[in-house]
Amino acid sequence: MGNPKQKWTSEEEEALRAGVAKHGTGKWKNIQKDPEFNHFLYSRSNIDLKDKWRNMSVSANGQGPREKSRTPKPKVNTDSPATPLPIAQAPGSSALVVVDPASTDVLMDDSSQCVLDGKTTSKYNAMIYEALSTLKDPNGSDISAIVSFIEKRHEVPQNFRRLLGSRLRRLVAQEKLEKVQNCYRLRREVLYGTKGPIPKPKEIRPRLSQVNSYLGGTLEEAAVAAAYKVAEAENKSFVAAEAVKEAERVAKMAEEADAFLQLAKEIYDKCCRGEVVMVA
Repeated sequence: MGNPKQKWTSEEEEALRAGVAKHGTGKWKNIQKDPEFNHFLYSRSNIDLKDKWRNMSVSANGQGPREKSRTPKPKVNTDSPATPLPIAQAPGSSALVVVDPASTDVLMDDSSQCVLDGKTTSKYNAMIYEALSTLKDPNGSDISAIVSFIEKRHEVPQNFRRLLGSRLRRLVAQEKLEKVQNCYRLRREVLYGTKGPIPKPKEIRPRLSQVNSYLGGTLEEAAVAAAYKVAEAENKSFVAAEAVKEAERVAKMAEEADAFLQLAKEIYDKCCRGEVVMVA
C-alpha cells in the first residue's frame, strides 16, 4: 500500500503560501529549491505541493471536498403523479428521443462553466492588450511569451494557458487581434481606436461674430500692451545711447594714455643717451 502520507503542518502550509506568492502558481520546483522554503518542504514532492495547493485553494473558496460530497440532493416526490418527459426529434433522423430534464440541466451547467463571465473576459482582454502593447513585437508574440508576461504581473489559475488560448482565438475571430503564423499582435484599429485610415483632425474655425467680440474685448488690453512696449523700447534706446557715449569717452581716454606713453618712451630714450630733457 506504500508509505502513509504525513499530515501537513502549519509551517509547511505557510511556506507553500509564501512560495506561491513569490514564484507564482505552478512553479513547484522553484519553490522547493528556494533556500527560504526548502527546510520546510524538503520532504514533499512536486505532486504533493500541487495537490496541497489545490486543496488549500478549494478550502479558501468556502467549500471543501467533503462538503461538496455532503451537498443534499433534491428528493423525488413519489406521491405526486409522474410528469411526462418531453419528447424531441433527433436531428437528421425521424426517431423520437425522450429528453430527461435532469440530464439537460447537467449539460447546461457544464457548458456554462466553460464560458467566462463578463468580468473575467474583460480582465483577460485587458491582460492580453497590456502584454502585446508592452512586448511590441512587430512579428507578433507567441502564447508562451504572453503567458510568461502575464504570470509575472498577475496571479492566474492553473489552467490559465488553455483559457488564454481560447480567449486569443476569440479575439482573432472578433478582429481585435491579428494572428501571424503562431503569433498574435494587436490590429491597427485597436491601437488607434478607429477602423480604417486614421482621420485627420478637423480644422476648427471660429465664427466671425466670436472673432469680433474677442477683438472688441481685448482692444483695450492691446493698447495698454502696445504703450508698454513703446516705453520699453524708448528706455532701451536711451540706455543704448548712454552706452555709446561711454564707449566714446573710454576710447578717448585710451588715445590720451597711448600718447602719454609714447612721450614717456621718448624721454626715456633721450635720458639713456645722456641728453638733457627739459619738461615745461
